[in-house]
Formats: sequence, structure tokens, C-alpha cells
Amino acid sequence: MLFQLLIVGGSFGLREFTQIRYDAQKLNRKLDPSLEAKVNVKKQATILEDEYEKIKDVNLDSWKNIRGPRPWEDSKDYQEQQRARQNIKD
Repeated sequence: MLFQLLIVGGSFGLREFTQIRYDAQKLNRKLDPSLEAKVNVKKQATILEDEYEKIKDVNLDSWKNIRGPRPWEDSKDYQEQQRARQNIKD
């Protein structure tokens, strides 16, 4: 009888302690603004407007496609080669 009481009482106590743990995590958790905007529909419009303002002034007609170094290439050597090619073209 005592053993059964210990098992049943322990399960209720354990449930209460785990619930306290999860409640404390909810209070301490804060979302990244971009993630929060994905969850909150009202903030999506403001973030889209901010991104539009950033992109609005960009001149897309005069951009250059610049290839980055491959994983097996040394990035500093590749950058020097790119600068040398750029100086030759100019």
C-alpha cells in the first residue's frame, strides 16, 4: 500500500515539477524578430516594407556577377587573381 502511494504521488509531483520547468522556459524564451514576423502576421507587413525600402534604391541594371572561390581554392590567391584581372580590364 505504501509503495503504491509512493508511485502515484511521485508521478503527480514529477508532473508538477516538469510543468514549472516548461513555464519558466516560456518566460525566458524570446524570438528573433525575423522568426517572430513569420509567426505574427501583423509584423510581416512591416518587415516586408523595410526590405522593400532597402532594395528600392539598388541599381539592378549595372551589377556584376562575381564568382567566389571554390572550396579547394585558396581565397586570398583567388582574390589577387580577380584584382589583377579587374586592373587589366580597367
